[in-house]
Amino acid sequence: MTSYNPNITLPRQVFDQPAIAILLPVVAGSAVGYGVSSLATRETYGRIKQPPFSPPPQIFGPAWIALYGMMGYASYRAWSIGTSSPNPNVNALAKYGATLYTIQLGLNLIWMPLYFGLSRPIEALVDIVALSGTAGYLTYIWSGVDETSAWLMVPYLGWLAFATYLCAGTGYLNGWDIKPKAESKTK
Repeated sequence: MTSYNPNITLPRQVFDQPAIAILLPVVAGSAVGYGVSSLATRETYGRIKQPPFSPPPQIFGPAWIALYGMMGYASYRAWSIGTSSPNPNVNALAKYGATLYTIQLGLNLIWMPLYFGLSRPIEALVDIVALSGTAGYLTYIWSGVDETSAWLMVPYLGWLAFATYLCAGTGYLNGWDIKPKAESKTK
């Protein structure tokens, strides 16, 4: 196990307050979603070939808000329970979990710009695989601090597995090129 790294970890004030812990990922995720043009995102999603079981685009916003809220609450619980524990191992796990949480949130927030903003499905797939591994390991770490925090991450892990399938499927079905095709010029 590596250790807590305050240089790459969100400030403790984020984890100390449940409202901040919940709202930070919701607001950051929403800002990224709106920052990457929603019109361009809808256009790309509607244009590219989709694998079976692709949901309608209206599902993603509400799903992510719920998932961000649960992960934020999980971070608050794991931090507050773990850092107040008299057990130094639980305390260390909570702090290490805060570093992992920060890393996975960063990986989460760069996926949409990679995929929809830059039209880079290979890089987005690498990102979501790294994100899934980090979130899975974080869930394992938090299970040593607070079982509820770990269970709150399970829907997120399920969604990440589904999102990985969608990312790989759309990449493959579109020849790993999701950029808009240049319109042919008439002579």
